[in-house]
Amino acid sequence: MNSETTAVRVWDLPTRVFHWSLVASFATAFITSESEKLRDIHVVAGYALAGLIAFRLLWGFVGGAHSRFADFLPAPGKLIDYLKSLLARRPQHYVGHNPAGAVAIFLLLAFGVIAAASGWATYNEIGGHFMEELHEVSSNGMMAVVAIHIAGVIVSSWLHGENLVLAMITGWKKMRSTTHENPAG
Repeated sequence: MNSETTAVRVWDLPTRVFHWSLVASFATAFITSESEKLRDIHVVAGYALAGLIAFRLLWGFVGGAHSRFADFLPAPGKLIDYLKSLLARRPQHYVGHNPAGAVAIFLLLAFGVIAAASGWATYNEIGGHFMEELHEVSSNGMMAVVAIHIAGVIVSSWLHGENLVLAMITGWKKMRSTTHENPAG
């Protein structure tokens, strides 16, 4: 097997700015969620999160090649094959999002939409206790996916011998001759 690598530009600037801005807005909203004194910061962070997700949903259709949803729709068979390759410690390598990362993205976007909408409703006193509970459950669900995503980045970075965090900062990623171009298949 050829293990030759080449640096490839994967993540465009809007995708990277979105990613780290979402990290900041969600972390801020989550940390300030229990403080009445910090409620205004929580609300502003929530609005920022909602705006970022609206941008990402649009960018998923018109953005750079590896930012488009069509590039990484997580087909069940591809996801199972990818997870099996991880367990065998011979992970399939993708230029863009791998199938597990794709699932995380769609879950983060879904939980984010629900958290933002239910947070807005709660702030505007619409929906009562149900909206408050939905907001808390969706925010906690998003945090759970964030934790799994971070663990996945660490494991994938180790198994692939590449720094995925650095790739999301610089936009550049290693590509091997055995790299899969599109997990959607």
